[in-house]
Amino acid sequence: MTGFVLAIDQGTTSSRAILFDGAMKVAGVGQQEFTQHFPASGWVEHDPEEIWASVVHTVKAALKKANRKASDVAAIGITNQRETVVVWDKATGKPIHNAIVWQDRRTAPLCVKLRKQGLEPKFTKKTGLLLDPYFSGTKIAWMLDKVKGARKRAERGELLAGTIDSFLIWRLTGGKVHATDATNASRTLVYNIATNEWDDELLRILNIPAQLLPQVKDCADDFGVTEKNLFGAEIRILGVAGDQQAATIGQACFEPGMMKSTYGTGCFALLNTGTDIVRSKNRLLTTIAYRLNGKTTYALEGSIFVAGAAVQWLRDGIKVIGKAEHSGELAAHADDAQNVYLVPAFVGLGAPHWDADARGAIYGLTRNSGPAEFARAALESVAFQTRDLLDAMKKDWKTGNGKTVLRVDGGMVASAWTMQRLADILDAPVDRPAILETTALGAAWLAGSRAGVWPKMRDFAKAWSLDRRFKPEMEAKIRTAKLKGWHDAVKRTLTA
Repeated sequence: MTGFVLAIDQGTTSSRAILFDGAMKVAGVGQQEFTQHFPASGWVEHDPEEIWASVVHTVKAALKKANRKASDVAAIGITNQRETVVVWDKATGKPIHNAIVWQDRRTAPLCVKLRKQGLEPKFTKKTGLLLDPYFSGTKIAWMLDKVKGARKRAERGELLAGTIDSFLIWRLTGGKVHATDATNASRTLVYNIATNEWDDELLRILNIPAQLLPQVKDCADDFGVTEKNLFGAEIRILGVAGDQQAATIGQACFEPGMMKSTYGTGCFALLNTGTDIVRSKNRLLTTIAYRLNGKTTYALEGSIFVAGAAVQWLRDGIKVIGKAEHSGELAAHADDAQNVYLVPAFVGLGAPHWDADARGAIYGLTRNSGPAEFARAALESVAFQTRDLLDAMKKDWKTGNGKTVLRVDGGMVASAWTMQRLADILDAPVDRPAILETTALGAAWLAGSRAGVWPKMRDFAKAWSLDRRFKPEMEAKIRTAKLKGWHDAVKRTLTA
């Protein structure tokens, strides 16, 4: 059997398909951006049909670039933007509304209402999550309540709901399979991570009919086969994981205490805690890292809503850079005498603050502040937020000798300046892998190992290789002063 494995990486701003060969090297890539819709302040939507079209297009493009056919592919692995949800017609597959994106804040009032009713501890105990608009459950409830006739149709069994992976599986299999994996399910606010099943009590609280939801499978499992007419041959779908969990797998963070952080649109740091469900006392999330062969591995997660999105804001919002990759070069020329801080709360603040109403702010501006200072402030904000997460994780779970090495991936890690500043602020080594496509690689490994054409976990972990280690170089007193300024800026920004 061929060792080629196809990863569908459906992200927040673009869809990509990456074909890996039997040596786990990239053979072909297809990528397509799609439209971001902002119908109201704090609202973010995607057109599911545009996402679907982009996935089909990129799969064909990846195969073409690699000069391969669908029949050469042993399996497909899917990874996706988490928490983004779609509700669609069971008979036609047509969405009843745009997908509501993970960044969307429209359900903040519902979350406040549930917190005032004293329900957050119940949700947190069962799901490991907090009551925040970030998660999928309140988004599904909103669509059922706000789309005309949706609730009655849902109760009659005419509708289905799921995260993007579920929608893609449904479409790829021609409506034969309605499924998700444990990692995506764990981000919905209605999945009990201890019992590994949809929670009837939480579904009743949010008024979501259980029949809408997909079957929950292991991350490496049988998710059906693609329709032959899509790509020219049937391909088995054998792996699924939410993007951050897929990156954790791709980084081979299989041992308790290993930590990775992905720097894409947002930033998401996961610390493997093994079979222990660690209850955070510092407002981190407890989540499922992966589930293989029926065995669940858990993680502590810190979620930052704006990382690379701050660089996009520099480029598209205030137009101080022409290309995102220029941000590090520009930041390197900033005036060291200026202490400009950007708190990038464009869609609220995530862990460990969880302030949905906070909005972005800039502090420390002088008449001399210009593009270089803005660029440095944007990139440093990512480092500062990561430090906040790392400090919270160390308080929640004591790892080994207390020393941390952070494995990083995502678009921002290509910037050496940014990674060096990250190491400086963390006061810890930062490891950039030789293969930066870790999210897609994780999804591909799930499918490839399930198909029997890629190595098992231990040998896959041995194959992980380092591109560069960034070691802290900043003087302690400078680091301390910078962190003090950052914490003061965040305090001034918080509304709660």
